[in-house]
Amino acid sequence: MVLRLKTLNLSFKKDGVMFLLSIFITAFIISLAGVSDAGEPNRPNILWIYVEDMNDWMGCYGDKIIKTPAIDSLAAKGVRFDRAYMPAGVCSATRSALITGTMQTTFGIHNHRSSRDNSAGRFPSLGMIRLPEGVLTVPELFRKAGYYTYNQGKDDYNFVYKRERLYSNKNDWRGRKSGQPFFAQIQLRGGKNRPVKTVDPAKVPIPPYYPDTSITRREIAHHYDCVLKTDQEVASIISRLKKDGLFENTVIFFFTDHGMRLLRHKQFVYEEGVRVPLIVHWPGEKNPVAAGTVRKDLVSGIDISVTSLALAGIKIPAHMEGRNVFAPQYKPRSFVISARDRCDYTIEHIRTVRTDRFRYLKNFLTDRPWMQPQYRDARPHTKEMKKLFAEGKLNPVQARFMGPKKPAEELYDHSADPHEINNLASNPEYSKVLQAHRKILSDWMAATDDKGQRPEAEEGLAQVYFRWKDTCVNPEYEPVRKKYSATLAEITAAARAKADAKRKRLIQERKKRRLEKKGEN
Repeated sequence: MVLRLKTLNLSFKKDGVMFLLSIFITAFIISLAGVSDAGEPNRPNILWIYVEDMNDWMGCYGDKIIKTPAIDSLAAKGVRFDRAYMPAGVCSATRSALITGTMQTTFGIHNHRSSRDNSAGRFPSLGMIRLPEGVLTVPELFRKAGYYTYNQGKDDYNFVYKRERLYSNKNDWRGRKSGQPFFAQIQLRGGKNRPVKTVDPAKVPIPPYYPDTSITRREIAHHYDCVLKTDQEVASIISRLKKDGLFENTVIFFFTDHGMRLLRHKQFVYEEGVRVPLIVHWPGEKNPVAAGTVRKDLVSGIDISVTSLALAGIKIPAHMEGRNVFAPQYKPRSFVISARDRCDYTIEHIRTVRTDRFRYLKNFLTDRPWMQPQYRDARPHTKEMKKLFAEGKLNPVQARFMGPKKPAEELYDHSADPHEINNLASNPEYSKVLQAHRKILSDWMAATDDKGQRPEAEEGLAQVYFRWKDTCVNPEYEPVRKKYSATLAEITAAARAKADAKRKRLIQERKKRRLEKKGEN
């Protein structure tokens, strides 16, 4: 492997001014004959520290509430991306995109938790989605190149796959052959953690679209506690890499799959739902950019996939839509797309375009509120928001998201409105900006054949119905309900019988243990 130092000039326009960002980058010049050779010396390990449900409330991103020394250390010696956006605001859609290096909408794997058999084995092939012939996932490409691959945690992909083709059974880099490089994913629970309560709710900031209540404050303080817990876990991973002598040859990608669990964050595609922390850390002297580099260009989550392959010297398949953000001829994106589609049983269809200054959203189902029936309905924050709205105690900014309908289009100017609360779509002064963003989206949807333009197949909705039953209230479920209601009754009865049998067995086992213990005495 030959390393050659080059200078990469990144130009981007902001508020009508052209800026030039020059950074040093190492171009990996690898002979084609050595790309897939497991014996290629010094090939870097690639590690994704993949965090669930978390925003960038960290020291290196300027947050002052808590200290995150481990995450900050990665940023201090690597590259911090300030405008990285995930393809979706929910885990399975994002993960399906990243594992293929392609937008989830391109392959029709955009609806949350698709390709799951919820029929108790009655219809195992119903609604199953398969990737196009010849398409290999990122771990399969690493394996083909001689890498040891594993994923320590959830997969959550919306297509049919055989896990053994993607990952090794042993979820540890110690399972590889001597000298073999690895591509690993370590999944951290992030915002789903149950951390020790540390942060004082009275000291946390409240976004203007949420009411300043004790419940909201507890939720936000909880998320800060989750970030603290995650930082400790990152420190443990770094320590273990160093202990095993791997830190100096491991490229670390630290990122999250989408924003935190509050209503306008997770699942939706506003800024705080899809903008995530992204840090790439190189070991020691192999860092191809100046330590502590900060990138302001727009980056998509699928760029992580392509960049990872490129750093390992693996040829990028033609179907991948991501970009190598460290390529010598890298051209920054002029826009990033994110998509919202069905989440659990809630059918929705939203697309968003993020450009340097603006965010544009297209709401295709304007007859439905943002707060349709959904899985968070029983949570205290959701209940409180609905109660306050019904009582007229929310201000207009807070009440808007709880209203009965949503507009067809939204446009926000981030130079003046970072919280995205002043919709400019109907403002004539921004008509040209609105038209330009409309065209970006329509051109992109046509070019990529966005599969969300077509309704989800009845077969796929049937599997959702088997899982969520009577909570499937959207009109799209009506044909499914008529066709499969008897099947659902059978599945429910069988599940109840199985649960009853298990409960009786446990009671008998406990009774047996008590009798045995009594006999011993």
